[in-house]
Amino acid sequence: MKPWAALPVVGAAACALQAQAGEVKVKPVAEARVRYEHVEQDGLDLDADAVTVRVRGGAQASSGALSATVVAQGTLAVLGDYADGLGRDPARPLVADPQNVALYLAQIQYQARGVTLTAGRQKIALDDERFVGNIAFRDNAQTFDAVRAEIAPLRGVKLDLAYTWSVRTIWGIDGTGGRQQAVGGDTVLANLSWDTPLGKLTGFGYLVDQDEAAVQGFRLSSQTYGLRLAGTRALGPAAKLSYQASYARQSDWHRNPNDHRADYWLADATLDVKGWKLNAGYEVLGAGKGAAGGVPLTSFQMPLATNFKFQGWADKFLTTPPNGVRDLYLGGGYGAQRLGGLTAVTLQAMWHRFDSDRLDQRYGSEVDLLASARLHATTVALRYAHYEARALATDTDKVWLQLDWVI
Repeated sequence: MKPWAALPVVGAAACALQAQAGEVKVKPVAEARVRYEHVEQDGLDLDADAVTVRVRGGAQASSGALSATVVAQGTLAVLGDYADGLGRDPARPLVADPQNVALYLAQIQYQARGVTLTAGRQKIALDDERFVGNIAFRDNAQTFDAVRAEIAPLRGVKLDLAYTWSVRTIWGIDGTGGRQQAVGGDTVLANLSWDTPLGKLTGFGYLVDQDEAAVQGFRLSSQTYGLRLAGTRALGPAAKLSYQASYARQSDWHRNPNDHRADYWLADATLDVKGWKLNAGYEVLGAGKGAAGGVPLTSFQMPLATNFKFQGWADKFLTTPPNGVRDLYLGGGYGAQRLGGLTAVTLQAMWHRFDSDRLDQRYGSEVDLLASARLHATTVALRYAHYEARALATDTDKVWLQLDWVI
């Protein structure tokens, strides 16, 4: 299936909206972000200082069960003392927010009881985004040219099935080489969930076709099958326990020249008492069966995930090392829906210990800190990450100050 295959669906939606022109409702879409990011990285004499401004604007027109959404975006580097991954200032640390102008969303959608059908350029974020996500933290984010069906045939049961022919990356219109503007391929994302007494049980199968020779020589094409359980239990009037566990098996697929198998494991629990939280977890991205010392890209890879959310904000594990990675993490914090004049208040601290899955290597450790809150239409967030290297990468400190507005 190619991009033009969705045109009949788009045309049908446009005709239907036009036929009901008297009932069409139009809602504007407008949001803006200003972010300062500072990076100090051992091995580089210069630091990175980036001030970027990201704006999005568009509209959603809806009539009955049909809607059409178009959103454009632009990213401007007001202060550009950073490597953007596409040739700008390579002597400085990387900040993955290149300047960009793009069509962010262009989708039509049909919604009825138990059925949602979406075609066009869209956001797809499955479960906690560990395998498939939008990468919303980066200015340009990640979207998909796709057709998607979300079907709930029974109460508590949902099938989410998508076919995507192009992944629009965070690298924007100037993306090239291994950091392309878009990665083509016939990718199928299947996700089936069931609300059980223990929590939501999800079975998934992701056939990821990264069909671009410049992107690791097709070595990120994979088939992944797994299970995930996520639930919450009340422990009293003011306490609850949230937990999740997941297992997946990944192997090569399509044109991937590697012959490999690798496993994924996760166990995570969070205790919440009156907004105070304590979290612990252990995540393993397996090394697979590569040769001694590890063969690149035969370990468990996450090419479509929102990887910034996992394994530390210093971004040292966006690509899983050949010998895999084991992440033991402990953290705590506080969250409140309202605190004085502020809403959505979050305070968080997290510590990670990173080791290899094979050969007993101590990669390093990381501390991540976050404080965020919303005041009216403005969300303010301050983040800090400190990665202390042992056997992988170099010591790195990152600081972010971010303002978001949604109108």
